[in-house]
Amino acid sequence: MRHAAGGPARFDDPARLADALVERVGKTIVLALPLGLGKANHITNALFARAAADPSIRLTIFTALTLEAPQMKSELERRFFAPVAERAFGGYPALDYATAIRTGKVPPNVEINEFFFVAGRWLGSPYAQQHYICANYTHALQYVLARGVNVIAQLVVHRTEETPRPYSLSCNPDLTLDLLALRRAGRADFLLAGQTNSELPFMPGDAAIAAAELDIVLDGPATDFPLFAPPRAPVSLTDYACGLHAASLVPDDGTLQIGIGSLGDAVAQALVLRHHSNDAFCTLLTRLGYDHARDAAVHTETFDVGLYGCSEMFVEGMLDLFRAGILKREVDGVVLHGGFFLGSRAFNQALRKLPRDTLAKFGMTAISYVNQLYGDEEAKRRARKNARFLNDAIMATVLGDVISDGLEDGRIISGVGGQYNFIAQGFALEDARSAIVLHATRTAKGRTQSNIRWRYGHTTIPRHLRDVIVTEYGIADIRGKSDRDVIAAMLAITDSRFQDELLREATDAGKIERSFTLPKMARDNTPETIARNLQPAADAGLLPAFPFGTDFSAVEQRLIPALQALKTAAPVQLASWLVRGVVPSVEHRDCLERLDLGKPRSLAEWFYAALIRGVLNSR
Repeated sequence: MRHAAGGPARFDDPARLADALVERVGKTIVLALPLGLGKANHITNALFARAAADPSIRLTIFTALTLEAPQMKSELERRFFAPVAERAFGGYPALDYATAIRTGKVPPNVEINEFFFVAGRWLGSPYAQQHYICANYTHALQYVLARGVNVIAQLVVHRTEETPRPYSLSCNPDLTLDLLALRRAGRADFLLAGQTNSELPFMPGDAAIAAAELDIVLDGPATDFPLFAPPRAPVSLTDYACGLHAASLVPDDGTLQIGIGSLGDAVAQALVLRHHSNDAFCTLLTRLGYDHARDAAVHTETFDVGLYGCSEMFVEGMLDLFRAGILKREVDGVVLHGGFFLGSRAFNQALRKLPRDTLAKFGMTAISYVNQLYGDEEAKRRARKNARFLNDAIMATVLGDVISDGLEDGRIISGVGGQYNFIAQGFALEDARSAIVLHATRTAKGRTQSNIRWRYGHTTIPRHLRDVIVTEYGIADIRGKSDRDVIAAMLAITDSRFQDELLREATDAGKIERSFTLPKMARDNTPETIARNLQPAADAGLLPAFPFGTDFSAVEQRLIPALQALKTAAPVQLASWLVRGVVPSVEHRDCLERLDLGKPRSLAEWFYAALIRGVLNSR
C-alpha cells in the first residue's frame, strides 16, 4: 500500500479525496471509523457515495455509536425538540450510511457493522440488528484487524505551532493509537485519512501525533462543521437518590469511573456536595437510612488527597469534579486517563479554553490502557488504588445478573462496550469494587414495572461477577455472598410494590426460606419516600435539576418534567390533566408559546395546549 512521504496529501474536496483512496487501496475498502464523535463525516459520505454509484466497489464500514439528531416520536416532542436540536446539532452533517440503514436502502455492495449503538436508536432496524457485532470494547481492535481494515477515517485537529506532533486525535485516540502502533510494527497496513475540525480541542500527550502518521487529510472551510453536542439531561430525585448512595462508596485517595447521562451527573453532584457541603451530604444519607457514623463501609470524608479518573469515556462530570477540587490525584502528571469523549457545546468549549498546562492533566489515550490491566500491569495496579467503577444498567435479577445492553428477544439496545472490562478490573485490583447503578422501576403508558426481576432471558454480566448493585433505595453488596443472602439484599433495594411477588418466586424456587421477612425500613421503598426525603434539599438548591449548567432556557426547563410526565402517563391521568387545562388562562402562556400553542389553530392544537396547561397546573 502506498503511504504518504513527507507528510499527508491534502484535499479540500471530499469526492477527490475518496477517489485518491480508491486509487491507493483498490475497490475493496474496509473502513474503520472511531466510536462516537471522531468520525470523519465528509470522507465517510464520499466513500459511501462512490460505492453506491459503483457496484464493483466493495465497502465495509466497521464502527460504533453512530451519532444522529434525535428522532421525534410525537407532535409535542417535535415542537419542543426541534429548536433544541437546531441549537445542539445544527450544522452537523448527517452520515449517509445511517440514513440508508434507517430507510432500508443500504446498497448490496456495502456492509455496515457496529459494536455499540446509541441507546435504543436501532431497536426497530432489522439491518442494524442483523449486522451488529457483540464485542467488548477491548476486543473490537481484533475484529477490525480480522476484517482487513485498510482505511481509517477520523476527525483530527491541526496546529502548526505544535511541531513535531502537529495533529491531535483529540476526542478519539481509543482504538486508533493501538492501530497506529501495530502499523509501525508492521502488523497492520492501512491508510489514515484525517479530516480537520476547528471545534475539537487539541488534546496533548498520547493523543497528539506526528504529521507522518497521516496519509491523507481533508482540510478546508467547506468541510469544517459544528460538533455533535447533546445537551445534558435533567437530574431527577430518583437519579439523586442513586447518586447519593453511589457517592458513599467512593473513598478519598481512590480511583473513579462514572458513566454518561443523568445518573453520572447525579453521582458527580453528590460527590461535590460531599466535598463542599459535607454536613448536608451526611444529613441526606441519614434521611436515606444510613448510620454512617457507625458503618465503616460508608464514605463521607472530604477529598483531601482527591481522586484519579480512569474512565473509558471522559464524561463532563469528570471535568466538573476537577473544577470542584475533587479530581486531583495525579498519575504520571494527569488526573484522568480516558479513551474518548462526547459532550455538550459547553464541554467542548471549556476544553478548548483550558490553559495548555491544565489541559495536559487530561490524558486521552488508548482504550487498551484504560480498560484493562495488561501491559505495564504493576504501574496500573499502583495507580488504580481504591478503585470504584460505576456503570449503568437497564435491569438486574434478584440473583445478581445484570442486563445492560439488550432485550430477551435478542434485540440490542446499546452494547457491552467497556462494562465487562471495568467489572473485571473491579475483581482483579486490590480494594476495588464495581457498582452497577440502575433505577428500581420504569414507567410507560401509566404502567410501572420493576427493573429488578426474578429472571430475564438476556444477560450482559452473569451473576458469578456480581459485586455491588445500587438503586434509589440503597446498596446491595452481593460479592461473594450466598444466593440466599443475595436475594435478601436485592429485595431490600427493590421497589416495595414488587417485593412480595419476587419473594414468592424466590421461595417457590427454594432459594430463600418461607419465613423470611424484609426489614421494616425496606418496606417503605416508594417514590413518595424518595420525594419526602430529598425534595427539601432540592428546594434548597442542593440537588438542582441541572447541577452543572444547561443549554435549556428557563421556560424549557419548566416544560421538560411536564413532557416527561405526559410521555409515561396512563389514559386516565391524561384525561384528568385535560380537564384541569381545558379553561384557557394567562398562566403558563410562555410555555405554550414556546411550543407554538399560544394561539391554537386547530382542534389538535387546542387539545395539546389543554394537556400542557393541565399538567403544569397539577405541578
